[in-house]
Amino acid sequence: MEPSFLGHDPSLVLLVDLRSSSSSGPGPAQVQLQLRSRSIMQQYTPGVLILLLSVFSTGSESATPTVRVELHDSATLPCSERCSGVVRWIESRNPTEVLAECNQMSCRSVKEGYQMIHDQYLKGDLSLTITAADLSKRGLYTCTCGRSEVCDVVLQVEPLNTAAQVKPGEAMVLKLDLSVPVEVIYNRTDPARPSSVQICTVDGGSVQCRPDYTQRSSLISGLELRGLTVSEGGVYTVRDVRTKEVVHTCTVTVQDGPPCVCPDQGAALPGWVVPVLVVLLLVCAVSVGMILRLWSKIQQLQKRPEENRGPA
Repeated sequence: MEPSFLGHDPSLVLLVDLRSSSSSGPGPAQVQLQLRSRSIMQQYTPGVLILLLSVFSTGSESATPTVRVELHDSATLPCSERCSGVVRWIESRNPTEVLAECNQMSCRSVKEGYQMIHDQYLKGDLSLTITAADLSKRGLYTCTCGRSEVCDVVLQVEPLNTAAQVKPGEAMVLKLDLSVPVEVIYNRTDPARPSSVQICTVDGGSVQCRPDYTQRSSLISGLELRGLTVSEGGVYTVRDVRTKEVVHTCTVTVQDGPPCVCPDQGAALPGWVVPVLVVLLLVCAVSVGMILRLWSKIQQLQKRPEENRGPA
């Protein structure tokens, strides 16, 4: 960077050194103000020098708030600021498209799936609610008041982590979010023969797979892989094609025999068992009550003839 000269006196040089303090993001700007001549110190009053140092002093760059949610969950992007004008939320990838907006009279959802609450707006809460966060909604969002930007928030969708156990020859369905193009990577966990290979790519309703998977794969509610073999157990990773971001990891075990049941958990009961047991208990309780009532009446009827006879 070329030195920046203040005024017309080259003796006062402002050296700006921008360095990254960590690998996670840009660090604070390190600024040096170098006075090459003592006479220059006398030309600038202490107030001017303090102002210069205040403007270019070392400071930490405030991090943009990040909201993390599970796939398809609702997300609230926070923003607290008083605004008497029109408030709008936009996404950085498409800044001309308004998602939701509020004014003193009401709020409206300009795009489906995004909303603001008018009562909160009047109280200075300008938060945006995303009703279902899919992969296409990841990114940087900006809230504006009139022509001024008041809040920036990053939305991240957490990757899914699942596990499946199937028998040899059976099929497995790998859940996918079809809002963005994805690729499926198979990682063999066998230490003797480790490997990692792309087996399929999915873009909307179109699926392209390797030749050995083409005839036994299809797109239903997810990517179905049929006829799995024992050697195909491992980790199946779904990644965003463009960003290479992992969105789903599924650990698959292919083995003979019934699925393992952990001793401390026991086998799960079918859903219909509990209601049936409750009904049977109610029937038994009612039956016992009726039997006791009939027995009481029989005892009363047996006592009446004896009372009517009286003493001999």
